[in-house]
Order: sequence, then structure tokens, then C-alpha cells
Amino acid sequence: MAALAMPLNALAQEIHTYDDSVVVNRGSLHLKADLKTGKTNYTWGNGTSINNAIISADLVGTGRINSSDFPLHSYKLSELNDKLGKGALITINHTGGDKPCTLQQRIAVYNGRKELFIDTKVISTKGARLESRDISPIAVSPKQNGSFKVGGSAPRILDVPFDNDSWVNILTQAPPADANGTTAGISYEFASLYDYKSQKGFVLGSIKHDFWKTGIAYRFKGSTGEGDSLYVFGGVATADVPKLERSHGGQDGTHDHALHGTMVGSELSSPTIYLGCTGDMLADFKGFGKANEDQNGKLEWKGPPPFYWNSFGVEGVLGYEKVMFPPGVKQITDFIGGLKNFNAYGKPVLSIDSHDQNIYTVDKLAELGKYAESKGQQIGFYCSLFAQWSWANAIVNGKFAQTDYYLRDVVLTDKDHKPIFYKGEGDSFGAYALDPTHPAVRENIIAQLKKAKAIGAKFIKIDFLSAGSLESTTRYDTTVRTGMQAYDRGLKMFKTLADSIMGKDIFITMAISPTFPNQYAHARFISTDVYSHLRDDQKGFPSWGSTEASLASASHMGWAQGTLWPYTNMDVAIMKKFQKNPELNEQEIKVRLYAMMVMGSILGDGSDFRDKTAAVRAQKFLNNKYICDFFSKPEAFTPLKFADGETFDQQMDFYHEKKGLLAIFNFDTKQGYKTSFNRNTLHLKQGQRYELRDFMTNAVIKTIAANDEHFELQTNAADALMVKLVPVK
Repeated sequence: MAALAMPLNALAQEIHTYDDSVVVNRGSLHLKADLKTGKTNYTWGNGTSINNAIISADLVGTGRINSSDFPLHSYKLSELNDKLGKGALITINHTGGDKPCTLQQRIAVYNGRKELFIDTKVISTKGARLESRDISPIAVSPKQNGSFKVGGSAPRILDVPFDNDSWVNILTQAPPADANGTTAGISYEFASLYDYKSQKGFVLGSIKHDFWKTGIAYRFKGSTGEGDSLYVFGGVATADVPKLERSHGGQDGTHDHALHGTMVGSELSSPTIYLGCTGDMLADFKGFGKANEDQNGKLEWKGPPPFYWNSFGVEGVLGYEKVMFPPGVKQITDFIGGLKNFNAYGKPVLSIDSHDQNIYTVDKLAELGKYAESKGQQIGFYCSLFAQWSWANAIVNGKFAQTDYYLRDVVLTDKDHKPIFYKGEGDSFGAYALDPTHPAVRENIIAQLKKAKAIGAKFIKIDFLSAGSLESTTRYDTTVRTGMQAYDRGLKMFKTLADSIMGKDIFITMAISPTFPNQYAHARFISTDVYSHLRDDQKGFPSWGSTEASLASASHMGWAQGTLWPYTNMDVAIMKKFQKNPELNEQEIKVRLYAMMVMGSILGDGSDFRDKTAAVRAQKFLNNKYICDFFSKPEAFTPLKFADGETFDQQMDFYHEKKGLLAIFNFDTKQGYKTSFNRNTLHLKQGQRYELRDFMTNAVIKTIAANDEHFELQTNAADALMVKLVPVK
């Protein structure tokens, strides 16, 4: 075994080099890079493994090149000091033969971190220009005798959509029940392979989001948790396939209409992939969030987050029906002013959503803003940065809003060089995707921000952001080569302009958007709009936007609060009904609020308080002192039992140790739910007696004796329970 250089001695117990291999032992992960075959094995302590993995690049004009294609494989150790810390970089060079390039497999190991970071470099052998739209640092395929296995009795892969649009869900995919079947899909930006019962496994995902869209394509083969394909790569671009289910290829991808852009140069790089090493999925998720924060930064927010009211739940899109109209907003303002606890932590926000400028003109919004200010409130502003709603026949000769540019010059184009119809109803009217690099987009954003400043807004909701991340065959700035590169620059431009025009004390929340980049907002919707009914299959309601669907996805995202964003946004609660949907009952409202709480969401409501029932319920729920106190400093709970599969009958458990709160959710509408908890699991003090008090009423509902090691909680069908664990003598 070769000796490590002195500066790397701190990692000497983890990195071992031999004539035929390089070995890394970090946490529960054992990595072995074979210097004879160019392949790498990853093995975790719980039986999870990735076997015979290679690195790979598909070069334009040349074809695919794999690390196993080269005859020579050597290594080099060097010191590392970057945003993630100090450590060691292991570089494995795959060389020789007649290839136009060499491949570098790079494994970064940092002092004080519990994970590995892996990427691939493609280096021209003669300095010639290379081009690729597909580079992989971890590639498993049957052609290379590759495989992966998820340990435990309930193997799963967490399959994550690219964005939060169209009510697509985060899926927990299990191997097929049939031993001869397959389960396949693509997760975007990150994924986790784990055992559902023990939560043992690992997380992998990209930590850089300024060029590549990262895909994690997988295929389970058979029913034992084994797979023969796992491909982690930069360059994923998938079209929506309407005939498929929303979350299974229908609308969960990147929505692209063109190929992913290419990286060019004499040296190309893949995404940098975080690879969890603890064997504990929850710990690895927190590590993934922290790595993204360290690499890219995140916004901070001083003081309590805003409580807000949003008009969309009453008015719908653009306010054309005039259900609320400006005078109604003043009535809402008057009512909110009477909610003592709702007002106790700062000025509540009146967020006028998706407003039609012919109804809510700048003057009218400014008038509402002044009225809100007189009541101790403030107004919020809505804007769409990278999408323009237009009639199809106006694309050619129509002007782009707030500018002198023609819309035809600002829109992104598909593989046939036609304007990308991003979203809409029918074929004639909809939203067209805009080029974030075009000066017209900058002019439009400046105009919108000046309006926001003119009305006194301190809260901005930015929406339909995914449009700016689309791949395109044309772009104003030809040096920007991919949709993600353009999107990242567009968001950075927006934040810089917002800081300059409005100041840095503006709360920014993202609605429809890719998960990454995250560092330009204070909160983001975890799911698409939530209408607050209990389940997607509920009679009379839309088959989307339920509390169950949003929490089932969000249960896997609690780690994002505090790492990617200061807060999440689970959309607004509803006190009676959402737009023209049927009326909700109080049990559904309680479940909805508890779901928002366990995810560390800010508090928003979208009710018409002119209605007596909504007003009475608002006093009960929105003015509850315990609820308002929690939302003045919201923090996500730790999931003890995640959502699993795609059933609507999800049953989930969450715990917040610091706050002493425990919550259980039962979305089964026919049977109650009883679950057991262990004192040690919850880190409750031994020999201590506890009272379990209902969160909203503070009434004692159960006592844990000093010698009780276990206790049970139960809730009715279609219900939730949140309790405070209060130590008593």
C-alpha cells in the first residue's frame, strides 16, 4: 500500500491506495476503484450496493466513450480546498488507445463531512474542441455487467420530478411484484435508494445547477431490490407524454421541446454528484441540503416570516369574474385587522395573485396598499418572469409586454425552430416560454419590479419559472448553451434587480419552478397549488391539489427547510371552499394546517372572509395563539414514517424534538390509525413523566408514566393529531 502525503494524513484512515485499486472507507460506504478494469464498486453496510460502475461521455461526432474502454487506469492524490472545505481529491485517469480524449474520475473527500463528491472530466488528448450533452460520473448497465441492489426487506427508490408543476408527485418506487417484471423511471437532480422499514440507504444528487439538468435513470429488474441500470448524468431533457400518467412520464420531466444543450471546449465536466455515506437516509438528505447550501448559498430572513392572504383561492386567474374586485379586498383587510394573534408577529401581507392589470391597475394596487398600511398590513406583488401569455396569432407582430421588442424575438424555440407553447388551454391562447438572456426580459422584469415598488410591496410571488429553464434552438446570448444555464442567470438577474430597485428586505416565494437553483428565494412551493380537500379522489373535488397529495410528496422534503430555503411554502389554507369547489369541513382544515406545520411552511390563507362561516373558522384556526406562535418561527419536523407508494390511504408520523411536538396523519377514510412510539427513538428523558396535550386546545389527552418505554397514539379516519409532549412532575 502506498503512503499518503503529509497534508493528506488526516484522511489516511479513509483512503487506501494499492497497485491495482484505490479504496475509500467513509461512514458505512466502502468504495473500490479497480485500476485494471476501470470500474468502481460502492457497498454500504446495510447490503445496498452499486457494482461495476463506470464513467461515461457521449461525444458529438464521436459517440460514447466509457472508462472501461481504456487500457490504462492510474491514480493521483492531491489536496483540496474549496467551498465545501479542505480535503483530498482522488483522480483516476483512464488513458491509452486511440480515443480523442481521456476520462478523469474524480472523488472528493473532505475533512469533517460525511459524504463523497464525484464528478467526471473529459479532456481532449490533442487540445481539440470536444462537445457533449451527456456526461456521467456513475453509470451502471448490463453491457458492463453492472448492477445495483437496495438492501432490506422493503427496497425503494425515491423518484423526484424536475419541478412542482401539474400536480406531479414525488414517488416511492418499489421493485415489481413479478420476478420477471421491471420498474423503471428517471429521477431529476436527486434520488434516494433505501429500505422503507429501516430508512437505511443513501442519497445521491447534483450540487451544481448552473449548466446541467441532472437525470438519474434507473431500472429494477425482478422483485428482490436488484437493478441492472442506474445512470446518473448531466444532459437530461424529456418531453411531456400526454398519454402517460402525470407522475410516470406524463408531466414529471423537464417539459423540453428540444435536445439538452451541449458543453464545448478542450475540457468538459459532468455535474458534481453528492453521494451519501452514513447509511441513514435522513442524515444523508440533510447532508445533501447542506452541501447545496455550502456550494451555492441560500437567502436568509431576519425576524418572523410573513403571514399572508392570497386572492387566488377566491378570484381564480386574473380576477375576470370580479368575485372579489378591489372593494372586496378592503373588506378582507378590515377582517384580517381584527385577528389579534395573526397580526402579532408582523404586518400581514395581502397578496393579489395573477392580477389582470385592467382590473388591478398600478393605481388601484397602490390604493389597496395604502389602505392595507392604514390597517397595519402590507401588499404583495405577483409576477411571471419567463412566460408570456398571448394569443398564438400575436406572436409574430405582437410586442412583448413593457418593451418595444417583438414577442417573436423573445420566445424560446423548439427543435423545429417554432415558438415553445409552454402552457395553456387549447392551441390558440397560452403561455409562451421566454429567453432569460434576452434584454427584453430584463426590461420587463425592471418594469414589474418598479410597479411592485410603486405599490409598496414587501412580498413577491414569482411564478411559471420552469419556462425559463427550457432548452431552445435559439437564444439571444449565444454563449449560454443550456436551459439551466439561462435559467440560473435569469434568476440571478432578477434577484440583483430586486435588491437594487426594491431593497433586500423583500420576501420572495417561488411557485411553479424547478427545485434548483434554490438560492434566489426565501420559500418555494413543495407541490403545485393546494386546494385543501383531503384526497385527490374526493367526490366533487378536482383530482389534484389535495392535502394528502401535497403531504405525501412533501414528507420527503422536510430537510430542504433551513438548507435550500429558510422556509417552505405549502400554499394557502382554506377556511370554507376554494373558488367553486365544494365546502370543506373543519376536520379537513385542521389536517391542512398540521400538514403545513410539519413541513416548515409559512402561513398563508386564501379564504373569502366576507362569508360568515369562513370568518368564524378563521377566528378558530388562523387566530389560534398556538398556531400563530408556531408559524412565527416555523421549522420542519423529522419524518418518522414517510409516505409510501401511491395509495391515497397514506399514514404518516412526524416529530419535532426541540419543540416537543408529535403529529400523526391518517388519510384512510374508512379506518382509524393507531401507531406506537418508543421513548428512546424520540429521545425522551428516562424516568420522566410526560403529558400529551392537544396542540390547539392544550387539553391533556394522555399521560406517559415515568417507566413507560412505549406509548400509543391514535386518530380517526380522515384525520390528524398533533400533540405537545410536556414534562411534568
